[in-house]
Amino acid sequence: MPWQNQSGGGGPWGGGGGGGGPWGRGPGGQRPPDLEELLRRSQDRMKSYIPGGFGSARGIAIVVILVIAGWMLTGFYTVQPSEVGVPLIFGKAQPKTEPGFHWNFPAPIGHVEKPEVTAIKRVEIGGRADSSVGSDTLPAESLMLTGDENIIEIHFNVQWQINDPYLYLFNIDDPDTTVKNVAEAAMREIIGQTQFEYALTAGRQEIEEKSKELIQRTLDTYQAGITVTQVALQSVDPPADVVASFRDVQAARADKENKVNEAQKYFNTVTQDAEGQAQKIIKAAEAYKEQKIAIATGDAQRFLSVYEQYKLDKDITQRRIYLETMEQIMQKMRKILIEPSAGSGTVPYLPLDQLLRQPQSPTPPAASDASNSGGASQ
Repeated sequence: MPWQNQSGGGGPWGGGGGGGGPWGRGPGGQRPPDLEELLRRSQDRMKSYIPGGFGSARGIAIVVILVIAGWMLTGFYTVQPSEVGVPLIFGKAQPKTEPGFHWNFPAPIGHVEKPEVTAIKRVEIGGRADSSVGSDTLPAESLMLTGDENIIEIHFNVQWQINDPYLYLFNIDDPDTTVKNVAEAAMREIIGQTQFEYALTAGRQEIEEKSKELIQRTLDTYQAGITVTQVALQSVDPPADVVASFRDVQAARADKENKVNEAQKYFNTVTQDAEGQAQKIIKAAEAYKEQKIAIATGDAQRFLSVYEQYKLDKDITQRRIYLETMEQIMQKMRKILIEPSAGSGTVPYLPLDQLLRQPQSPTPPAASDASNSGGASQ
């Protein structure tokens, strides 16, 4: 709302007429505080406390005390839950302080370091996930030589935390750079002992474990006060310039594996067939063996039984054996017997072809004699 003169010559502060200013200096108005008067009263009050003013010995002492008190107040500090306080007095480390509110001599006498002992720090080697440039790969860090003299590209990170704040603060100058350099050197050593194919396929976990052990062992020799919690391989690949050739090699290796599998399949088939034939022959031989053993056993038993009979009566046993033997021999033979009486003079006619084809049937003695006599008369 614009100022309006509602009382004639009054100003915007509602002063009365008669040329009153904004503080109403006209008749009946209040006067503003006089700054010079206030300053003078303050000086008088200080003089009552410090006779002779600030230039006196007492004034100088009070000023010194106030300065010292202000300087001492700057020594208070707060340790966060993730931190531990390490006070220093004239550069000498004092017992560490836990999270909370503490005091130490302020600078330049004292100083407080507050490392984060519970935080997990991370160092990346071979590339940057948040790189502001076009590529996140650093060839100077990522390219390494394998045990079979092949080049491989590796990106990995190392996670670590502080386990001893005193060693961490006073034994190493730049912890991040130290961890990075140690991790890169350890990884190069492990990769230098690993075959290219194994590093690309089944060796990732072993490489991580060996690298972690070597990094920790190296940092312990430095007394760095650092614990390595994890080494993680982000990527393990052949260099970008030889990816096409590497794929050709992989395809050739796959063909090789297929051929090997086919050959193994054929080998198994032939081997199994041969084993089957061998088992068949072995079984047949075993059966033949058992048969011969059984026959030999039977023959031996038969011989023993004949021998027992032979001991009882030798003549009868010999005669029986002779007859049985002659029976076995003669039953398979084709013989024609002619009486000597029919052999004088004319040769009798005998149908030998029919007699040899058909077995002779036994004939009665009378018929045999009749035929013989008839043939003789002819």
